[in-house]
Amino acid sequence: MPVSSAYQPDPQFFGLGPEFGDPVQAVDFPMHRLVWRDQRAAESVGLETLSDDEWVAHFGRFETLPNMAQPPVAMRYHGHQFRTYNPQLGDGRGFLFGQLRDQKGRLLDLGTKGSGQTPWSRQGDGRLTLKGGVREVLAARMLEAQGVPTSKALSLIETGENLIRSDEPSPTRSAVLVRLQHSHVRFGTFQRHAFLDAPERLTALVDHCAAVYYPHLQALDGPERAAGLVRDVALATADMVAGWMAAGFVHGVLNTDNMNVTGESFDYGPWRFLPVADGNFTAAYFDQTGLYAYGRQPEAGLWNLKQLAGALTPIGELDSLTEAVRAYPPAFAQAQQAALLRRLGLQFAAEPDDNRTMLDAMFAFMARSGVSWDGFFHDWFGGLVSEARALAGPRADDYKGEDFEAWFKWLDRFQPERPDRLSHPYFQGAEPVSLVIEEVEALWAKIAEDDDWSGFHQKLADITSLREALAEGCSG
Repeated sequence: MPVSSAYQPDPQFFGLGPEFGDPVQAVDFPMHRLVWRDQRAAESVGLETLSDDEWVAHFGRFETLPNMAQPPVAMRYHGHQFRTYNPQLGDGRGFLFGQLRDQKGRLLDLGTKGSGQTPWSRQGDGRLTLKGGVREVLAARMLEAQGVPTSKALSLIETGENLIRSDEPSPTRSAVLVRLQHSHVRFGTFQRHAFLDAPERLTALVDHCAAVYYPHLQALDGPERAAGLVRDVALATADMVAGWMAAGFVHGVLNTDNMNVTGESFDYGPWRFLPVADGNFTAAYFDQTGLYAYGRQPEAGLWNLKQLAGALTPIGELDSLTEAVRAYPPAFAQAQQAALLRRLGLQFAAEPDDNRTMLDAMFAFMARSGVSWDGFFHDWFGGLVSEARALAGPRADDYKGEDFEAWFKWLDRFQPERPDRLSHPYFQGAEPVSLVIEEVEALWAKIAEDDDWSGFHQKLADITSLREALAEGCSG
């Protein structure tokens, strides 16, 4: 197999032992049709030289990659699901296939979704719908384009089975996805070992995370290392959730088994992007109380961090763990301001209070006017330098009235960040790329009815144009 010189396998998690994962094998699928390969992500880990046939062999049939002799493992974890504790969790339709270093030396996981049943499938079929895989590719690329920490959908292969699902027309097509991300160690991974009264395994897991993800923590011992880990995870989580808020992204299912120690968006399920500013907007049809609504995502992050800290009390000190969690609110507030200003293409104002006041006025205007979420940020990227463009565009009629003026009057206090980006062809168009549910359903309908992938590929091309225009590069 012609892997490049950048390929550096390094299976770290597998050494933790049998209490952390169960050896499994992928199902033998009847078909393998390569739908998507993220060549840019593949280059970062030395896999870009694989031919399509070799790609399918490793990411569809899961033949072992070079120097990764260990069998895949279905990772064990527990979690709060809609704040009800569930000790019957674990990888039910995926596994950790391998780990390798990227060109910056960071450890990355190859994790699957839809690869078949495991000991944790709980009567599920262990499969992924093709629609679910398409949605994950789109969501991950969109967040990455905006600089939000996220897993990468490395590979999507259609697998030729007919699946029965209650939440979409059935039978529906099947697929297997491979994601690339820094860690699949979840908050719920710690919760499992706390629940089973295994402090030695909690210590081993904290030591593992310190060594692999937060090496500066190795200078600390015992309770201090546990608290240090919680603090670092809190800071990473704050950055991720702030990115969601600026992107108008609603994850949908922020259970403790869907948040990881490196602060990356992953396990995309019923996600949505906001059509307009609405704090009560929910993604999951089964979230009837709005627990994970757009405006409650920061709260969900804090609640989940408290559960992580609680799981570490057997090996930590309550006061220091509590103090570590307290790092989250101010970190989130600062990160959200930075993310929103980045989305607007603006620098921080000279007076710190002006940042909060301007953004509060912006949210008030957007919520009351009903202006398109993506359209607003597209029109006003760079602030005042885009005034003529915005007022001549398709949303010009929205930019009137007292609420608009209450926001607009603050713009002269903000300088554009790299206004040269406005010369990119992306900003010459009147409409932004967006992923509101109607667009996603429309492109999926073409695939489902006619096997027409043109809408999918065009959407990815548009997202690439956004990424290039913002010049943020890869997140995480």
